[in-house]
Amino acid sequence: MKTAIFGAGAMGTILGAYITKSGYQIDLINHNKDHVDGLKKHGAQVVGKIIFTQEVKAMLPEEMTEKYDVILLMTKQMDNKKIVEGLLPFLADDGVICTMQNGLPELSVSEVIGEDRTIGCTMSWGATFVGNGISELTSEATRESMTFSIGKFGKNISEKHFDYIVKILNAMGEVKIEDNFIGARWAKLLVNAAFSGLSVVTGDNFGAITDNKKSRLLALKAIKECIEVAKKAEIEIEPIQGKDVVKLMDYNNNFRRWISLLLLPIAMKKHRLIKSSMLRDLARSRLCEIEAINGVVCAYGDKVGVETPINDRIVEIVHKIERKELTSDWKNIELLNDL
Repeated sequence: MKTAIFGAGAMGTILGAYITKSGYQIDLINHNKDHVDGLKKHGAQVVGKIIFTQEVKAMLPEEMTEKYDVILLMTKQMDNKKIVEGLLPFLADDGVICTMQNGLPELSVSEVIGEDRTIGCTMSWGATFVGNGISELTSEATRESMTFSIGKFGKNISEKHFDYIVKILNAMGEVKIEDNFIGARWAKLLVNAAFSGLSVVTGDNFGAITDNKKSRLLALKAIKECIEVAKKAEIEIEPIQGKDVVKLMDYNNNFRRWISLLLLPIAMKKHRLIKSSMLRDLARSRLCEIEAINGVVCAYGDKVGVETPINDRIVEIVHKIERKELTSDWKNIELLNDL
C-alpha cells in the first residue's frame, strides 16, 4: 500500500528507517527543510541505543503529489483538524489515517474523515530529535521495549488497511491489537502525564525523575490521579508492555504506596533516557501539547467529579514556562510540594 509518515520527526524518522529497512515503501514527510535535506542526502541516521543509517524517501509537505492508502500521523495534535483537512487531497478514497500521537487524538481525526477511516496507535518507546536527518533512540533497542498498541476507532475499519499497518509496525517492534483501545490509550496517557509533564517541569529525563525521591512521589501521585479518573469514567486501563500499571501503582495505604515507589524505577528502567518532546517545542518558543496530555486527565476529572491537583498544577507550571514566566528547572518541584 502507498504509505506515508506525516510529521516524521524524532520517532517518525526512526520508525520510517525500520520500516524501510524491512523492505516496505514509505514516504517520510516533515516541514523542517534542514531535516528533510539531511534525510535526502545522508539517509535516516539512527543513533543512541542502536546505530545504523538507512536510505529513505523524504519530502516536504509541499512536495506531496500522490494519494496514500495509509498515513501514519505523527504531528503534534493541537492542530489536528487543520492538518487532517490539509491531508484530504492526498488520501485515497478508501484511505485511512492511523494517529500515533499523544493523548486522545482519535476524536479530532475522525471528525474530519469519519470513525471508519480512523485507527489509533500508541508507542511505548522514546526518541530525541537531533536534526538534519539524525534521531536518537532513547529506549532499549529490543522488540520487547519498542512496542505498539493498535486499535480500531470505528466498527467498520477496512481489515486490509488495518492488517497492513500491523505488518509494517511489526518491522520495528511487537504489536498488540487492542479490543479495548481506549484502555490502551489511558495506559500510555498516565505514563505521559506523570513523566512527560514532569520532564518539562524539571527539564530532565525520565530516569532522573525516578531517581529523585520528591519527583518520584509526584509521578506516582499523578499516575494515581489518572487511575482514579479512569475508574470513575468506567475505563479499564490495559497493561503496558506486559505490566499491569493499575495493579502496580494503585495504592490505598502507606505500605502499598511505599511498594509502588520502589517499583516505579524498575518499571521505567528501559526508558530512563527519554525526555519529553515538549521540551523541544518550548526551546523553539512554540506552544506544547500539555493540554492533550495532563490537560486531558484534568478535563476528564472535572467531567466525572474527581480532583486532579497534581495534574492541574503541572499544566499550570508548563503554561508559565510557555509564557516564559518560568524555565524548565528542578526548582519548579518546590511549586508542587504542597500537594
